[in-house]
Amino acid sequence: VQLVESGGGLVQPGGSLRLSCVTSGFSFSTYPMRWYRQAPGSERELVASISSTGSITNYGDSVKGRFTISRDNAKSTVFLQMNSLKVEDTAVYYCNTFIRSDYWGKGTLVTVSS
Repeated sequence: VQLVESGGGLVQPGGSLRLSCVTSGFSFSTYPMRWYRQAPGSERELVASISSTGSITNYGDSVKGRFTISRDNAKSTVFLQMNSLKVEDTAVYYCNTFIRSDYWGKGTLVTVSS
């Protein structure tokens, strides 16, 4: 199982970024996917989740209305569209799935700063 995140970077407050997580080594369309984030000195936080078909999504309270999770099962990829970014969204963002145990990517750094 491999999860590879990309799309992070430096953005000003109010800006947007789109994160991608390309996966391999498992039947992607069968499993729910999640995005987590971890800010310096903080616990890892669940940002968003999506069901295997994409029909059900859930969001953390801090990102509701600003972030959108989606997936392309044909490309074994999950996305996180982040709009109206705030300084407090600065963190390393991780892709995750659970297949008898947790699998994580190495993360992509998002920095929101003026």
